[in-house]
Amino acid sequence: MVDRGITHIALAVKDVDASISFYQKYANVQVVHRRSDSTTQSDVAWIGDSIHPFVIVLIGNSQVKSPLLPESHIGVVYETREQIDRLCKIARTEGILIKGPTDSPPPVGYWAYIQDPDNHTLEISYGQNVESVIKS
Repeated sequence: MVDRGITHIALAVKDVDASISFYQKYANVQVVHRRSDSTTQSDVAWIGDSIHPFVIVLIGNSQVKSPLLPESHIGVVYETREQIDRLCKIARTEGILIKGPTDSPPPVGYWAYIQDPDNHTLEISYGQNVESVIKS
């Protein structure tokens, strides 16, 4: 089967391993593909949830010139508010909680922004049902 639609977003990162650790911890994803790019000699990792045909491509680079700031972010949905609260508590302790948790009306839900090692922003949320919005 050939993939269709949006399949990935690529992020420049300084340390691919540090980014993998962050996204495994805060976005509940795993490495689904890893290689060294033969053209650029960059370390490349594809991370995803193994459920949806969408990955975040982490590309090792010496500089990250344009990080995803809060308005530009990657979003991940969790099953419970308690998961959001637990992750926010950890992120706050680590000094990387940017905002939240915040309770917003549907379809946004309960959400927070967390900063990854390269200043990209990850939104974690509960109750953000994108599928029902698309189908309505």
